[in-house]
Amino acid sequence: MASSSRRRSRILAVQVLFEADSSGRELELVLKRQLADSNLSDTGQTFARDLVRGVEAHRAKIDATIEAHATAFPLEDIALVDRNVLRLAIYEVLFDTRRAPLRVAINEAVEIAKGYGSESSGRFVNGVLGAVALQAAGSDDTAE
Repeated sequence: MASSSRRRSRILAVQVLFEADSSGRELELVLKRQLADSNLSDTGQTFARDLVRGVEAHRAKIDATIEAHATAFPLEDIALVDRNVLRLAIYEVLFDTRRAPLRVAINEAVEIAKGYGSESSGRFVNGVLGAVALQAAGSDDTAE
């Protein structure tokens, strides 16, 4: 799948996560509707679906990771866009390493945050993900 298609899938995944988070609607219903309205290929839809479901399956650990690396901000005070971009990227970085190299996952998250968040979203997301990546790299070193 082309990288632009993967980006569109990631954007759709963030939109689904954002909508469910902000509205309290059931994630699977939001996902189903958003996929039906998308013009993603079957492969792109599968990728987006896997991302959303992966975030949901690991959400408690992902949120704990955000809280550990964004200590100045309680999770509920982090902007909705930033919180959901972080959830997606942390899922890709820590739980779904088959999907994208670390640098790609972080760069994609920063670009999505810049496009959909506030003026400072890109820097914030980059900072948190940089800390997550350093910890992940350190835990890989200690495992050897």
